[in-house]
Amino acid sequence: MKRWQRWTIPVVVVAVLGGFVARALIAKKNEQAAQTAPAKPAGGLDLAPGDLVVARSVDLPRTLEISGGLKAVNSAVIRARVAAEVKSLTVREGDKVQAGQVLGQLDTTELELKLKQAEQTASSTKSQLDIATRALENNRALVAQGFISATGLETSISNEAGARASYDAALSAVALARKSRNDATLVAPISGLVAQRMAQAGERVAIDTKLVEIVDLAQIEVEAALAPDDVAALTIGRSATLQVDGIAAPVTARVARINPSAQAGTRAIMVYLAVEPQPALRQGLFARGTIELDRKRALALPLSTVRTDQARPYVMLVKDGRAAATPVLLGARGTIGGEPWVEITSGLGEGAQVLGASTGVVRDGTPVRLSAQPAAVPASAIVPAGAVAVGASAPR
Repeated sequence: MKRWQRWTIPVVVVAVLGGFVARALIAKKNEQAAQTAPAKPAGGLDLAPGDLVVARSVDLPRTLEISGGLKAVNSAVIRARVAAEVKSLTVREGDKVQAGQVLGQLDTTELELKLKQAEQTASSTKSQLDIATRALENNRALVAQGFISATGLETSISNEAGARASYDAALSAVALARKSRNDATLVAPISGLVAQRMAQAGERVAIDTKLVEIVDLAQIEVEAALAPDDVAALTIGRSATLQVDGIAAPVTARVARINPSAQAGTRAIMVYLAVEPQPALRQGLFARGTIELDRKRALALPLSTVRTDQARPYVMLVKDGRAAATPVLLGARGTIGGEPWVEITSGLGEGAQVLGASTGVVRDGTPVRLSAQPAAVPASAIVPAGAVAVGASAPR
């Protein structure tokens, strides 16, 4: 063995042993410090005043969602009853008209000529009738004097009847031609506002061509398509609250009619709701809202407090300073104060405190500290009987 190896090996051994001894001393010192240090408080969740919600018995309305377009109850479309050229049309969209008001005129040149032709034909058949009538009177006198036979009289009777029928037909043709001429004048059948003008002066139109549409906004209704099981719980006169596009204030309506037949294909049933008239309402606007079916006194919570990330719905119940995941059974749903609420049929009692949605995800057993009293049910949650909640759906 070389000389340098003789003294290097002992030095390395001593250094390694010293390192182990030093590490053991440091570990023992840290353990003693940990035992003598004061205990740290356990971690937890500090709750703000709005983080807790108290379960209360409230009047929970059961409602049915509806949607549909607004439509005027009374409307009329003026069509061309004869084929002619539009001579004049004096109204445009938005103009107010009265029943019986003349709105325009179709060209009557051809119609006047047809009327004149029918009148001349009637005059000709009238002359033929006069001749046949005189011949019948003469033949009756001759038969009475014995100059002609009864067969000749029968011929005269038939001729007179044929001439009279021709004259009656000619008179009908005159009346029809006169009606066609009168139909060239466009008259408003109802009072209201012009919704559409679909023709221009100088345009030639065929029979049944749409010219002007008039709507009466004094009576407006909503046409809503509902499922058969929803209609089963609906009755005439039920009140509804609607939100119409472009109108900030809610609109009140009531169920006026229920169609006895289902729509082909969709099997939906049309329900018609009479809307309280407002100056801002227009035909064609879209409305959505709810119809209140009934209401019940029930223990309820805001739907946002119910958590559904597990197999069964549950709430985070605050008990003995900790949050505990508590399964609940849900019942009817409704809207109170613009917020969806749900009935708690099992799992909680009156006055139970649960964590609101603002706390986010909280583990079962997490300690909680209350910085203030929990938020009580808002005054808007106690809905008086007869009021209508907006934006809820009927329970399924």
